Amino acid sequence: MKKLLTIMLISFALGAFSQSPEAMKKIEAAKIALITERLELTPQQAEKFWPIYREFGKQRQEIRQDFDKARRNFDPNKASEEENKKMLEMANQVKERQLKLERVYSDRILKVISTRQLNNLRKAENDFKEMLLRRIRAEQMKRQKQRRNDGRLNDRRN
Repeated sequence: MKKLLTIMLISFALGAFSQSPEAMKKIEAAKIALITERLELTPQQAEKFWPIYREFGKQRQEIRQDFDKARRNFDPNKASEEENKKMLEMANQVKERQLKLERVYSDRILKVISTRQLNNLRKAENDFKEMLLRRIRAEQMKRQKQRRNDGRLNDRRN
């Protein structure tokens, strides 16, 4: 029953693909439900785990945003050799920061959950991303198909 509820919540949340804050909240709620189920968190663990996990997520997002900001106006085809080297170095530094962050938070999280649960966390995160990407691709294909059908209908009318 719990698994069915989680699947239904994920399906509902993934149906909301606009970038609205409400849609993002639904996606986040689905992720939380999936992780909670997969880790089999006790109430005591959940109380300690979620603040650490949210802090970790915020730190990860900040690292990604820093790199995205630097990369936004970068065109490797127009950049000099030196600029390309700097961008590659920056990418490596971002990976190093992410790894360091992962180690720090893994240590903190392991004070709350078991190693089995931590491994399940990583799997659950990857599974959630894959489900989200599959759903996004399916929605895109559905829209493309609808546009083609709409175009054919308009062609027949003209």
